[in-house]
Amino acid sequence: QRAPEGNWRVWLLLSGRGAGKTRSGAEWVRAQVESGVYGRLNLVGRTDADVRDTMIEGPSGILAVSPPGARLLYRPKLRRLEYPNGARLYLFSAEEPDRLRGAQCDGCWCDELAAWRYPEAFDMLLMGLRLGSDPRCVVTTTPRPTRLVRSLIAEPTTVISRATTFDNRANLPAAFFDGVLSRYQGTRLARQELYGELLADVPGALWQADALEELRVRCALADL
Repeated sequence: QRAPEGNWRVWLLLSGRGAGKTRSGAEWVRAQVESGVYGRLNLVGRTDADVRDTMIEGPSGILAVSPPGARLLYRPKLRRLEYPNGARLYLFSAEEPDRLRGAQCDGCWCDELAAWRYPEAFDMLLMGLRLGSDPRCVVTTTPRPTRLVRSLIAEPTTVISRATTFDNRANLPAAFFDGVLSRYQGTRLARQELYGELLADVPGALWQADALEELRVRCALADL
């Protein structure tokens, strides 16, 4: 995924598992830092372990997408990653919203926002996104209809990109698709986790949105 053009405050990537959203987030951060656009970025994951194992040290994380010889200085105990040009990435867990108070930045990357336990962590992050002339935030997440995700979608300054697991099929093992398709194809879980759909219906509810839409009666303007 390439970052969208134009004016936006938040780039929201709603994607299925393995669609490449983590790689997109990491590449965006790397590009901003190496080009000198941003010098202080906050990275926030669901937990400390998620930030470390996925966003930084993971197979699609910052260290993996950085070129050989990049001379990055990773200080896990200090929760930061330093670049030779002076840029710094500060690492935060969404489990500790208060740590984001006063943590100013000119760019940020949030991973798996839909799974955050404390939505106020995102509020604290945005309040600190106030450095530079064009501060921006990238959010990568598997879609779930949480209030936070729905509110972000409704924001006029949010640009949304969508992708399914199948869009990245060339880079995933065939055995993975054989297994998940035979087990989950046609299920609600597959629609959310593989196809990246934002499902607003509640399982077991008497009325579902799709059924209501099929039964809707539309009046022609000429009949009014």
